[in-house]
Amino acid sequence: MSTLRVLLSAERIHARIQELAARIDQDFPSGPVYLVGILKGACFFLADLARAMKTPSRLEFIGISSYGRSKTTSGEVRLTKDLDVSIEGYDVIVVEDIVDSGITLSYLMQVLQQRKPKSLRIATLLDKPDRRQRSVKVDYVGFQIPDYFVVGYGLDFAEDYRNLRDVCILED
Repeated sequence: MSTLRVLLSAERIHARIQELAARIDQDFPSGPVYLVGILKGACFFLADLARAMKTPSRLEFIGISSYGRSKTTSGEVRLTKDLDVSIEGYDVIVVEDIVDSGITLSYLMQVLQQRKPKSLRIATLLDKPDRRQRSVKVDYVGFQIPDYFVVGYGLDFAEDYRNLRDVCILED
């Protein structure tokens, strides 16, 4: 049976999102900025980040997967939902829940770069640089974490645990 151990409390997450929003406001004072949330995991982070920002933002979603029902990436990336609007000429921030191998995100950044945004950056709640297999420049990092399998605050295991307020380590 799996157990959960809190790694990041809801309060710490909230405070860090305020700091990230302030940095984005400095970088993009006039807006609008498209915040492109990667489904499904980034939806909680995206919503809280958008509410914390003063810069006008527009929300978009894209679905991409390389995990399925496993704890490790399959290495095979597929687009499951595309954007509903053109991002050409706009400042775009891809909002991700966690960056670990970089496989999914490097693929997505190539796809989005071809759509000619004015600028393209990445914001992630969690970063696991020790797991990186592909180089990815993350512009806004909430927390760097060790190589734990984490759930909560949008992150799941086989669609469970997304609703937890904290980010927790899932232990077997």
